[in-house]
Amino acid sequence: MSTEPSSTADGTQPSAAELQARVEELEETVAALEADDEQQKMTIVATQGTFDMAYPPLILASTAAAFGWDVVVFHTFWGLDILHEEKSQNLQLSAVGNPNMPMPNALAALPGMDRLATRMMQSRIDDNGTATIEELIDLSLEQGVELQACQMTIELMDYDEDDFYDDVTVGVGAATALQHMAESDIQLLV
Repeated sequence: MSTEPSSTADGTQPSAAELQARVEELEETVAALEADDEQQKMTIVATQGTFDMAYPPLILASTAAAFGWDVVVFHTFWGLDILHEEKSQNLQLSAVGNPNMPMPNALAALPGMDRLATRMMQSRIDDNGTATIEELIDLSLEQGVELQACQMTIELMDYDEDDFYDDVTVGVGAATALQHMAESDIQLLV
């Protein structure tokens, strides 16, 4: 690698002032690129509203926000129940079709098994000191996560906008969610 300065278009060596100007220009370019990289963006689409599926989007969102990321969680279809104050208190863990449940599907399909599986998971959460869904919602909002409720789903499920936790952004359309996704470094579907 040569340490000789490269020549200009006319074959002459650049002056010290020209080299200094070029160095400053490169430093500004690098600084601008670093500034763009400082805050990463994440969009999570939450589509499932079971007890066990309420945790992943909220844990990922609050953790990313703790790292200073710009985070949006777009809740649609059954995922909207996570943000619904009343419904979020009664989310159930589905035992049927869950390959990690320690029971066969025939047993899991019996009446009351979802409630039993939910109680067992709630007991583990309590014993472990894991945050509740409501605590994770509060934490996410405190950290600046934008929790969005899909307008079409609000209308489809016949929910009222007042049914949701305070500070939830209601009435968000798919176009707005897609715009944030397009600008995001990370997009997740949960």
